[in-house]
Amino acid sequence: MTNDSDAAADIATIAGALLLDIRAAGGPTDGLKASGDRGSHELIMGELARRFPHDAVLSEEGTDSAARLGRPRVWIVDPLDGTREFSEPPRTDWAVHVALVVDGVLTVGAVALPAQGRTLSTAGATTAPLPQRPAHDGAPRLVVSRTRPTEHARVIAEQLHAELVPMGSAGAKAMAVVLGEADIYAHSGGQYEWDSAAPVAVAQAAGLHVSRLDGSPLIYNQPDPWLPDLLICRPDLAVSVIEICRSIA
Repeated sequence: MTNDSDAAADIATIAGALLLDIRAAGGPTDGLKASGDRGSHELIMGELARRFPHDAVLSEEGTDSAARLGRPRVWIVDPLDGTREFSEPPRTDWAVHVALVVDGVLTVGAVALPAQGRTLSTAGATTAPLPQRPAHDGAPRLVVSRTRPTEHARVIAEQLHAELVPMGSAGAKAMAVVLGEADIYAHSGGQYEWDSAAPVAVAQAAGLHVSRLDGSPLIYNQPDPWLPDLLICRPDLAVSVIEICRSIA
């Protein structure tokens, strides 16, 4: 029987393949975004309903229900993270997120990077098993928004003499740290649970530090799915980054 992690990786990968087909068909930018969001959402919801008919789902593209708060198993999904990047071929910094919370604990996650041909997950074997991050002895690399780096990012970069690496979706940023292409993802602009649940699960499985910017834990399947901030980074940088963030008014 397929376990939860394998199922998450499989569903994220299948949704990613659909998104590549939608993207290849082309069309106006707004139509491409809408088709991608809708098509991936419908595929994921159908797969989860077929495989896990008794589980609840919180999806960016779905209608939320308070009923999920009383369910022991809740899938948290973002059918297309980085809609803007998806609509700008040949950009590759967009993703599909599939995560699972069991009894209030984030246990499973898969992040597909379809345009990069890989899916990273908490499963033991996926299309791209979690890699060993290469050593990086230079200045820390801090992934930031392409268009609006936050004040926290500016201060962290200044105090750690970090290199800013602009990138698109939250999933792409987090996976850049997992893959060793970056060292810190510190986000203070606010996100929803579906933006970070799967990336956090994968990053945690890869041995990275994950928390709020003040070091407190990330908690999922809350009545209000808004999360103010997020930190994913190399463990050896966590104390320094958290201290910097706590010092920012």
